[in-house]
Amino acid sequence: MSRLLACRRAGVLLHPTSLPSGKIDADVERFLDFMQQHKLRVWQVLPLGIPDHTGSPYQSCSAFAADPGLLGLDEEGRILDAVDPAALKAFRRQQAYWVEDFACFTVLSRQFDDAPWFDWPVALRDRDPAALAGFVAQYHGDVEAEVIRQFLLEKRWQAIRKAAAKHDVLLFGDMPIFVALNSADVWANQDQFLLDGDAEPTHVAGVPPDYFSATGQLWGNPHYNWKRMQRDDFSWWHARIRRMLSWFDLIRLDHFRGLVESWMIPAEAETAVEGFWQTVPGEELLESLHAEFEDLPIVAEDLGVITPDVDALRKQFDLPGMAVLQFSFDASDDNPHKPKNIGPDRVVYTGTHDNDTTLGWYQSLDPDVQRHVREVLKLDEDDDVVNAMLDKALKTKGALAMFPMQDLLGLGTEARMNVPGKTDANWQWHFRWSQVDAAEERLRYFSQMVGKTGRADEC
Repeated sequence: MSRLLACRRAGVLLHPTSLPSGKIDADVERFLDFMQQHKLRVWQVLPLGIPDHTGSPYQSCSAFAADPGLLGLDEEGRILDAVDPAALKAFRRQQAYWVEDFACFTVLSRQFDDAPWFDWPVALRDRDPAALAGFVAQYHGDVEAEVIRQFLLEKRWQAIRKAAAKHDVLLFGDMPIFVALNSADVWANQDQFLLDGDAEPTHVAGVPPDYFSATGQLWGNPHYNWKRMQRDDFSWWHARIRRMLSWFDLIRLDHFRGLVESWMIPAEAETAVEGFWQTVPGEELLESLHAEFEDLPIVAEDLGVITPDVDALRKQFDLPGMAVLQFSFDASDDNPHKPKNIGPDRVVYTGTHDNDTTLGWYQSLDPDVQRHVREVLKLDEDDDVVNAMLDKALKTKGALAMFPMQDLLGLGTEARMNVPGKTDANWQWHFRWSQVDAAEERLRYFSQMVGKTGRADEC
């Protein structure tokens, strides 16, 4: 397991868009002060990429670019930070493997009224060098502006990383396993994905039917051409991990089971029912990554139905998994989310960005289930369930105990970040500093418990 997980820590899950300003501005410094005050030593965020039209950061147009919406603007919509030409030149050289393609993709998308890249004129769709050079020459200013935005985002995030280190705070990022079809990544690396002669996917990603959905989930992401990726020792993945580790100390790999096998759905299918499992060379990929990144600080998102081979791959590479306390209140003694079953190789959460807040979750339960939760937590009817859940997570043996900001503030369903399967009104929550002041007593109790459970000790 990564050396960063060798000691017990507590942390907070909060995407930058959920800061009061929704920007990476002065609120970041104030938030880091808040974390230090309350002994929170890990700040976890959702993917920093550009969100899709629903606001989801999990379907971004680039796996490498950051969201320009996080930058502060003046009253006329201009970026506030100055640009140093020498520094910009160095940035372009360091990020040459993605930033020019991304900038060109963004401007092309705009010129073609946001049509997907596979519907562009064939010469541009297929990246004909002369056609691309002509386009860049014609729209040089627009392309340059996109590169500058990414440069300023990089400059700002690296300043945040330095500030976090001074506060003894680790930054914890989130990386979706798949990338969006309509993305600079697929357009610029078409041979790395399973596409047909018209540059459209032959199969798309999703999950099969289960208890929650009779037709499964059809995500629509293109599948990787793993045979092609193996021929150059997974260079695209190396570049992606390298980029992530330039931003973060730790990475959560979403849908980790996709490194063992993935659900292949024919592109023309209307539901995920028609899919089939395809073996993925995850062991070879992780071995290759380990050769470059000896201390591979990855946390495996292994929620849901996990087969023994997925668990075996995680353990083979000594990667911690996840546990969520909201999932622990059933009759199964071997439930991995039950506190007694959470070992040091787990990151424990009260809930994630896809769950209701702990208060909202509890209030939505039937009275009999609420009674069961109180019995398990050894609470009287009027006791604070949220505090008890925070306490329970801190006391587990999990290497990290992570808490959504909503739970630290004791907020209800109105503060929920995301409802899976819903395409509107998600990803919009942000806290107010007045809510922090109102939760002073709760936060003081939490800080005491962090200290008592050994999660504030020096590492």
